[in-house]
Amino acid sequence: MKALYNSLAVIFFMLGSITQASAADAPVYNVKKYGAKGDGKHIDTKAIDQAITEAAAAGGGTVYFPAGDYLSVTIHLKSNVGLFIEQGATIVAAEPSAEAKYDLPEKGLNETYQDYGHCHFHNSLIVGENIHDVSIMGPGRIWGKGLVRSDRDKPQDGIGNKTISMKLCRNVIFKDFTIAHGGWFCFLLTAVDNTTIDNIKMDTNRDGIDLISSKNVHIANCTVNSPNDDGIVLKCDYSLNYPRALENVTITNCNVSGYKEGTLLDGTFVKEEGKSPTGRIKLGTESNGGFKNITISNCTFDYCRGLCLETVDGAALEDVAITNLTMRDITNTPIFVRLGARQRAPEGFQNSTLRRVIISNVVAYNVSAKQGALISGIPGHDIEDLTLNNIRIYFKGGGTKEQISTKVPDLIKSYPEPDQFGTTPSYGFFIRNVKDLKMSDVEVNFLKADQRPAFALDNVDGADFQHIRAQKVEGASTFILNSVKNFKVFNSTGVADAKISNADNKTL
Repeated sequence: MKALYNSLAVIFFMLGSITQASAADAPVYNVKKYGAKGDGKHIDTKAIDQAITEAAAAGGGTVYFPAGDYLSVTIHLKSNVGLFIEQGATIVAAEPSAEAKYDLPEKGLNETYQDYGHCHFHNSLIVGENIHDVSIMGPGRIWGKGLVRSDRDKPQDGIGNKTISMKLCRNVIFKDFTIAHGGWFCFLLTAVDNTTIDNIKMDTNRDGIDLISSKNVHIANCTVNSPNDDGIVLKCDYSLNYPRALENVTITNCNVSGYKEGTLLDGTFVKEEGKSPTGRIKLGTESNGGFKNITISNCTFDYCRGLCLETVDGAALEDVAITNLTMRDITNTPIFVRLGARQRAPEGFQNSTLRRVIISNVVAYNVSAKQGALISGIPGHDIEDLTLNNIRIYFKGGGTKEQISTKVPDLIKSYPEPDQFGTTPSYGFFIRNVKDLKMSDVEVNFLKADQRPAFALDNVDGADFQHIRAQKVEGASTFILNSVKNFKVFNSTGVADAKISNADNKTL
């Protein structure tokens, strides 16, 4: 038996040695061997692209960036090639000049139904199109120093506005690096399937991750500070000239925030007074192809706007589960669920639908007093089958009796931003044009006395409330019901159990 154990030990040792030797012998293409200076002064684009081209010609390999500052304009990814950015290495987006120009934006397949930035990919620091099996990894950094927020006005100047943009790709890994000042997008990923984005830190001047019309994508362990635009946003636009769904996506263990740009990475976490930073997680605004089979879990929102689910251009948003969110210092509505009819789509395109969504286990503290959680379909197109449970929200409060009579506009064709709806007549939840709503174990409170009711329902058919707790001042109601059918409330503090078939201008 001892001899057998000794033989097995020898076999395992040999297998381990073979594996290590194989890893050590894997082709690595050091950019410095191709002429890259890494001194932050010389443009290293030619050397970087040459290393990538040679690796691809050999069947694949890793392009290696040792410590240094690699000044570059557009870098072109190729199939079966990965970039590895070493600790102490930074790829720096160069300021455009006569000697260093970013690729010009290509003619888009469709430039009508989405913003200019979503239609063009080539005018970026790192570009990949119609490629597969690629990665960018390592503990180093990408600094979008020379990138701009937009290039709509001067596309001919050879300027860049995105850190990483990819279209029609598959089998992609982004892992462990940091992006500072990423331009319009840190990531613009359209139809990029089978993708992992893991342990990326972004401290940027506009969007963090824009994931569009992609399938089988996992975003995990990411930190995004984006005070001036969205942190992590999922979309399904028409830039491919046909609608393509975003589906099978998970977002987990991520943090989004809206601190002053740069203060995430330097550890000072500065809040700019008087601002309403963005920095949120959102589905929408571009919404043509569909949002299907999506989960969001274990995420934190810190000094930014709240969670948004929006479909306004004809997409079906369905089969979405969101759980375990914590929020602090939220500058507008903590939960925004919106079905609209902006119809930024070809003529005759179908209307949006929003159904089968579950939001659970949410804690939000110090939330803006202006709006409650806002859930709104439009007349004739209800949000359907929405479930919210185990939710605790603490609003700043201070609402007045006069605000109870506020009329919230329909804004059927408008851009779906919560602030446009103004002050809500309820401090906790405003719910309109919804069918089949289930809410249980939901508690709303205010930090300063608020005269408004906790819940306002308007044109709702089928609403089940169980185990509801709502703080209220003396004389205030918990519910206002307008054009509400099939309403039920049970086991809720301060409200008698009730089944109501029809209610109009009724308070409870």
